[in-house]
Parts: sequence; C-alpha cells; structure tokens
Amino acid sequence: MPQNSSLGARASRWQTWTLVNNCSVSGCFRQSFINCPEIRIFIADFPSDQQLDCALDLMRRLPPQQIEKNLSDLIDLVPSLCEDLLSSVDQPLKIARDKVVGKDYLLCDYNRDGDSYRSPWSNKYDPPLDDGAMPSARLRKLEVEANNAFDQYRDLYFEGGVSSVYLWDLDHGFAGVILIKKAGDGLHGDAVTLVLVQGSKSSGRTAHYKLTSTVMLWLQTNKTGSGTMNLGGSLTRQMEKDETVSDSSPHIANIGRLVEDMENKIRSTLNEIYFGKTKDIVNGLRSVQTFAEKSKQEVLRINLVEDLKRKQQS
Repeated sequence: MPQNSSLGARASRWQTWTLVNNCSVSGCFRQSFINCPEIRIFIADFPSDQQLDCALDLMRRLPPQQIEKNLSDLIDLVPSLCEDLLSSVDQPLKIARDKVVGKDYLLCDYNRDGDSYRSPWSNKYDPPLDDGAMPSARLRKLEVEANNAFDQYRDLYFEGGVSSVYLWDLDHGFAGVILIKKAGDGLHGDAVTLVLVQGSKSSGRTAHYKLTSTVMLWLQTNKTGSGTMNLGGSLTRQMEKDETVSDSSPHIANIGRLVEDMENKIRSTLNEIYFGKTKDIVNGLRSVQTFAEKSKQEVLRINLVEDLKRKQQS
C-alpha cells in the first residue's frame, strides 16, 4: 500500500512537470493559468488525496514574484485545498513601519493576531491590541537579542533590506521564525526560516534544533538595450541537529550558525540551477565576433582541410 501511494505521488510530480513544460496555452504560467483549460482538466482529474501534491509541485515551478496571484488562482480552481495551500506555500513578505521606534519590520502569520501585527522592535501591535499574544519575559529578551543579531546578518549577506525575528513559547521549548527581505537594484529575495528548539532528554545542556528554510530569489531588469527579463526560483530545505547550549554558545549563536549554513547551501544551489544555467545559455547564444570574422575563419578552415587532403593524396 505505501509503495502504491509513493508511485502515485511520483506519477503526479512527473505529470505536473510535463504539463508545465508542454502547456499549449502560450504564457499561461507567466500570466494567469486559471484560464488554461489543460490546468483545469489536470487538477480535476487527480484523486483528492493527490491534488495537494500536484498543487504544491505546480507552485514550485511558477515564478516566485507572482506567488500571491497564482496561489489565489489555484485556490479558485480547487477551493477544498485553501487551508492546506495557505499553510504550505510561503508568500512574499510585506514591510510595515513601527511608528514607535521608526524602524521597518516584516509581516507574517506568526506576528499576526486578528487584523493586527506585532513589531519585534517595540513589542506593540498595529493597530493597537490590548490582549494580543505575547512571548514570555524570558523569551522576549531572547527575541530582542535575535533581532539585533540577524539585523547584522542581513546587512552582511543581503547588503540591505529588512529583517524580523519572532519567537513564541511551547510546552517543551520554543519556536520562532526568521524573516529577511531584500529589494532593489533589480535583485529581489525573501528568506524564511522556521525554527523549533527543544531540550534534549539525555542532557539539559544540549538542545535539539529543527529548521525549515525557504529562499526565494528573482531578478527583474528592464533596459533599453536588452529589454525586459524576469528570472527567479525558490528552494526549501530542512535539517535537524543537536547542539550544546552554554554561555559561550547560546541559542542565538547556535541558530545563527545553522541558518547561515543552510541559506548558503540554498543560495549556491539556486545560483547553479537558475542563474548559472541561464548564463551558460546566454553565452552560447551571443558571440563577440562579427559575422564577417566568423565567415573568414570558416573559409580558412575549409582551405586548410582541402590542403591537407591534397598533401595526403600526393
């Protein structure tokens, strides 16, 4: 039974990839695939237990800068997947301004309570909310330290942008989300890392860390000479690791090392798959030589081949 389920999931992923790459409706995935008849038939034909896998595979192959629109279109196609899709698909981060301290922060479901969002800098909700969820005093202190640390991390690796860290209490530890947004100069990117921290059962000085990181990068240019170009991709990775917790290696330092290592690997993979491959294709299409120079070289090559043949015959 598990094997059949696995085979079905593999088949759905293969059919998703085939459809995305061979859809007869030109540009439907870069514009609005809700109007594509092949997508409607494709989604409807799959059993309900496979529709979520198909939908997630589809979202992974669509431009990250259009996630909100594509997600809305997909929910319109399959309303029953609404809750699962909203909880599974990372959406581009939005920026708000903390009016108390005058600093920007990022909005997400983890700092939201009703229609209000909590700032990690002032710990206040906007619009104001009297009974909004708050971290404990101990965790709030850790949250402040984490925001200061990742503010420096963002400046080092992203060279600008906005970062926010939100923590919340659990029965046997705590959890948090680390958000970083980069915008401007054509290159845009979001990094979202969920962290679960639990104390080790064998030793009180060891903590178990579980991380899920998603990095979305996209490049948008519009120049007179080269025209408009959109290039983007997203990647998600998970990891678990036990680390010693001490004065010299507190939670913030441990989490920082793990996030740094994981995001570097993800960015490297994205550069190789998306940007590196595109660079190879462009270099293969263009030439630094003029047509006349290439023709002259071709004539020279033909003459050399003929001379060699004559020498061999003589």
